[in-house]
Amino acid sequence: MRNHQRYKRSLFYGYIVVIASFAIIAVSAGANYSFSVFFEPLQEHFGWSRATTAGAFSAFMVGYGVFSIGSGRLSDRFGPRLIVSISGLLFGLGFLTMSRVDTIGQFYISYGVILAAAWSAIPVSIMATVARWFHTRRGLMTGVAMAGTGVGTMVMPPLANWLIHQSNWRTSYMVFGIILTVVIVLAAQFLRRDPSEKGLQPLGVKEETHVRSAQTSTRTDLFLSDALRIKQFWLLTIALAGFGYTLQSVMVHVVIHARGLGLSPASAASVIAVIGGFGVAGRIGVGGLADRLGLKRMITIAFAVLSLSLFWLVIANQAWAVYTFAIVFGLVYGGVIPLLSSRVAELFGLRALGAIVGFMLFGVAIGNAIGPVATGYGFDLLGSYSIPFTVCGLLVGLGALLTFFVKPMEPQYTPETD
Repeated sequence: MRNHQRYKRSLFYGYIVVIASFAIIAVSAGANYSFSVFFEPLQEHFGWSRATTAGAFSAFMVGYGVFSIGSGRLSDRFGPRLIVSISGLLFGLGFLTMSRVDTIGQFYISYGVILAAAWSAIPVSIMATVARWFHTRRGLMTGVAMAGTGVGTMVMPPLANWLIHQSNWRTSYMVFGIILTVVIVLAAQFLRRDPSEKGLQPLGVKEETHVRSAQTSTRTDLFLSDALRIKQFWLLTIALAGFGYTLQSVMVHVVIHARGLGLSPASAASVIAVIGGFGVAGRIGVGGLADRLGLKRMITIAFAVLSLSLFWLVIANQAWAVYTFAIVFGLVYGGVIPLLSSRVAELFGLRALGAIVGFMLFGVAIGNAIGPVATGYGFDLLGSYSIPFTVCGLLVGLGALLTFFVKPMEPQYTPETD
């Protein structure tokens, strides 16, 4: 009997949720970051300008941000299994339509609407679901699930490149659609909104604690409408928007910046690979540290280190210095987003976790869309990335201050009546 109990404990269903989440994140995020691989074949085939072609990805980021708000609400209401399954079908539809595009309008609709809607349901549903399954190890497990982004980025773009060279970009998009639909829909069947659907408690929550908390209402178990009226929500959202601005500014411009410093094309391109590779370690490592140091402290430290890394990039003028930046930036940036759902759960509770996270991801997406354009404009105007990257450093530095002042709200208990 004891052996049977140990066996059951070793198969805590939350870990299955994490594995399924990792697979979903890996194929979907990896497909998103394959955009650059398809960039040149699309441009050559249609004769579009770089700005026109790249604009589809900006449309994708804006659409993702807008749809994330609704996706979070839907995930809270209907559960991740249904919403993520629909996302898998939308990915299939989006890549199928991409394989048939003939006009710029079709291209923008496929990326900016269909694929943006598909992706919007993934991060918010995954982060909210994993957070509900774990009380202890929440940061670590969210980091493990989101580490799929780094692994997918290392696998899917090379696969896209191989498929294009073996056939053509249209066939490659069709294959991507099949892969994403099959993997996401199958993996989604293992997702459950919370442990109660399996008759379990979140890992680290004793039954008596769970029962007591269920009998007691607290102010920190909020709806999105409640969170929107609280300054802690807006401080965190503004900090994350600055993070999104900085992240995509770096990801879009760091390679061409490295080329300007004299790095070879291969060496400059490998800077992104270093950021992605260390981002995998960061998603897991920073999440684990957050479980030890506390979420508020870890998020503040992460933003502060990101700020310092950008100031280092401004003065870096040799290959080793740029690679040092890539290592530090990758380690730290990779851990920020996985900490988001845990921090939201800590501050506002689990009742509307998906909706609140979705709204904050909208802030990240707006920063993602503005950052690369503003940074590029700054370079065009000044002929240097020094001031644009300094702005990025200041923004995440401001984020460190804002997250430091996000204080937990004290629960207000409703007394029980006989």
